[in-house]
This record gives sequence, structure tokens and C-alpha cells, in this order.
Amino acid sequence: MKTAVIQFPAANCDRDAITALEKITGRESTLIWHRETEIPEDIDFVVVPGGFSYGDYLRCGAMAARSPIVNDLVKKANGGLPVAGFCNGFQILCEAGLLPGALLRNKNLKFVCKPQKLKITNGNTRFTSAYGGQQEVVYPVAHHDGNYYADDATLSKLEKSGRVLFKYVDNPNGSARDIAGICNEDGNVFGMMPHPERAVDPLHGGTDGINFFKSILESR
Repeated sequence: MKTAVIQFPAANCDRDAITALEKITGRESTLIWHRETEIPEDIDFVVVPGGFSYGDYLRCGAMAARSPIVNDLVKKANGGLPVAGFCNGFQILCEAGLLPGALLRNKNLKFVCKPQKLKITNGNTRFTSAYGGQQEVVYPVAHHDGNYYADDATLSKLEKSGRVLFKYVDNPNGSARDIAGICNEDGNVFGMMPHPERAVDPLHGGTDGINFFKSILESR
């Protein structure tokens, strides 16, 4: 599997994503600068990383969603290319219209940074299948605007169609219905505020993120 990570100004998790992808796939991952206009045709999976793209100017992810490379990302994602966005990457995917809803300021108005327990609510997707019967994972969270919001009709549609893949245990940010991670209708675009790419090395406190990436690798 050939992978790529999009790099935006002020993003700070692109190297984390590259390291995780290379560790799990055993292949070099491509870093794509946001001013590029095309994702190489041979790329099989793209990560939109976390951080504070454009300093979170206007709204988190709003400026990055209008970067040249995102036009091609949207085109290819709509054509079936698997894409995952973590933290700021989730915000960018929502701002780009690839995922519904928006990420608001945390309910307690404070930055949250800690290991976070999550419940796997759909284990039969290209992003969760390698977990088998595992029901809970721990991924790090580090965000100030991670409060997921959508109208009730959208939230119900996400839940009824199995598009909510992860929920928070002890919700840290006020997200509607404890939602931590969702996918699009076709199941190839996924976004979440927690960081599975920071949970692949035991020296960092845990390895629950490994099976997230293995799921994608094995879904080909």
C-alpha cells in the first residue's frame, strides 16, 4: 500500500502520521505540500493530519480546506480513495464537505490533552475491522475545538447507518451523542478528533492505534 500525508502550514502531526504509516506498512510514505494540485495516482491512502493549520485562523480547518491540494483530495475521495483525518484533519474534512457536521469549542472551554478511552461502535469497516471483537481502545486526544456538532436528523442518520465508528467513554469535550469518529456514506472517508497515529509505539503509552492502520492495509 502506498500512502501519503498532506502537509499544511502550522500542522504539527504530519511527522507522527508519516512515522505510523511507515512503521505499519513497511514502506516510505509521501509528504504532499498543501500548495500542490494533485495527489499522485498511485497513492492508495491519504492522511489529513492534526495540528493548527493556518493557526486556526477564521475557524479550525477553514483555511486549509481551501488549499489547492484539497480540491484534488475531494475529487479523489468522491471517487473512492480512502482518506482519514485526525484532529485538525477531521476539522478540515468537515470544512471541505467530505464529512457532515462541525467541530465547536470544547464544552468546558479548555484544551484537553490526555489518553482517552473510546468505544468501537462499528467494527465492520475498513477502518476498524482488524480490531476483531475488541470493544474499547485508548487513543490520545489534544484539542481545544473537538466538540462535534450536527443537527439531530444528521446525528440520527449517522447512527442508524453505522457511520459512527467510535464514541467517547466519559466524553471530554461535549460532542453530541458522545461521537468521536465518523465516516461518509461510502465508507472510505473517516474523521476523528483522537489520534490513532500517536498510539502505535509502546514508548508513547499504548499501541491501540496499530489495528486502525492494519484495518486499512487489510481492506485492499
